[in-house]
Amino acid sequence: MQDLFHKKAESWDDEQVRVMGAKKIADAIAAKVDLNSTMEIMDFGVGTGLLGFEIAKITKKVYGVDISESMIDKLKEKNSSELHIETFCQDIINEPLKKTFDGIISSMTLHHIENLKIFFETIYRNINENGFIAIADLELEDGTFHSDNTGVFHFGFEENELSKIVLACGFKNVEFVNIDTINKPKKDFGIFLLTARK
Repeated sequence: MQDLFHKKAESWDDEQVRVMGAKKIADAIAAKVDLNSTMEIMDFGVGTGLLGFEIAKITKKVYGVDISESMIDKLKEKNSSELHIETFCQDIINEPLKKTFDGIISSMTLHHIENLKIFFETIYRNINENGFIAIADLELEDGTFHSDNTGVFHFGFEENELSKIVLACGFKNVEFVNIDTINKPKKDFGIFLLTARK
């Protein structure tokens, strides 16, 4: 499988908007979900760990999943004995993990997932009873957020449509909240946090 983030990985953490955005998402998740030091969490689309390392500070362990080997390599460079993310470089839709987690978090990855129904069915099986999902992504947009839409399957998401899919896959207590706005030269783009329980 082609690594679409091969060239981007090296400078991924250089963009302050991206770093601060991940911090805002982490704060929003912590405000919405009662995270604690006994929890094992999966970060889906972990990238270089910008969100995962923030969540790792307040949970027992974070497992990072990504299909980009380049991004995983950059993450591993940041691992330390104090703050560590265990990584899986695999497509969990075609090759699901056999482990279960107390929660699954994700930042700006959902729009890269072609079949949302299969994705939510897959992660439902990876979550412990009463576990949570907390997924941040773009509100509905016109396709101009990315300069190159290669590997982008959704131009953001509409709340009701996404809620229907999540509920149909067995989740309950689905909630949306706007948590950030990314300002670009020609337009502003809203970021939502979707939370739900198994």
